Amino acid sequence: MPDLVTSFANPIVKRYRALGARKVRRRESCFVVEGLQPVWRAVASPWDIDTLIVAPDLLTNEAARRMVDGQREAGCPVLSVSREVFAHLSDRDGPAGLAAIVRGSVDGVERFRPPSGRPVVALHQVGNPGNIGAILRSADAAGAGGVMLVGACADPLAPAAVKASMGSVFAVPMAHAESVDDLFGWSESHSRPVVAVTGNTRNSLWRTAVDARSVLLFGSEGDGLPADLVARCAASVAIPMEGTAESLNLATAASVALFELARRRDQKDRV
Repeated sequence: MPDLVTSFANPIVKRYRALGARKVRRRESCFVVEGLQPVWRAVASPWDIDTLIVAPDLLTNEAARRMVDGQREAGCPVLSVSREVFAHLSDRDGPAGLAAIVRGSVDGVERFRPPSGRPVVALHQVGNPGNIGAILRSADAAGAGGVMLVGACADPLAPAAVKASMGSVFAVPMAHAESVDDLFGWSESHSRPVVAVTGNTRNSLWRTAVDARSVLLFGSEGDGLPADLVARCAASVAIPMEGTAESLNLATAASVALFELARRRDQKDRV
């Protein structure tokens, strides 16, 4: 039985906490993930595991215990901590006792190679990491090609984003475009039209043809897309709405658009 860490001052415990800060994640090219499914997906993905953190008193799932033992035998560092130390690290009620430090960062657009024939989501100056994580989850479920962050966006590897993605952060290709010009330069070089999804158009998504390879561009939660940015796009579409709501949550809007394209793809495949 490995020694059990009971001190909050343990260097790895302190490092895990420090990785909650974006500047530390950037400096170390590492981030943190917690929970049975997200950690398992991290282990099964090409991302490198720096350290697994387990609280034996909390981790009751036998399959997860065997996975941790297998990782330990394969040479992955595993830190066993007390229930109290894990609670100190966790941001959840009733934590499952499994977390990890993962190596990795988001590359620029130069190395972004999403699968052809699938749409890409581009998020312009989106500031809520929870929304980004939820969009990653929807992109994964809808079979999207990837997600691009444009300009000053929240970190998709922030704890709130990773949590909201439920492990999809490890499955969906991501890239960061420093500027709008980088976005359009990438889209042109890969023959992918940029389509603005905005409430400021009469073009209904239900009735507008959208290239399956399109980059679906969404704006920030509060301001949406600037008019001059929409004007640069190949097309613009709106999600039809009824009732009194003025707008949809950003993650919801992205999900609706992605699944509409997935529905069209399915119909095409059936023909």
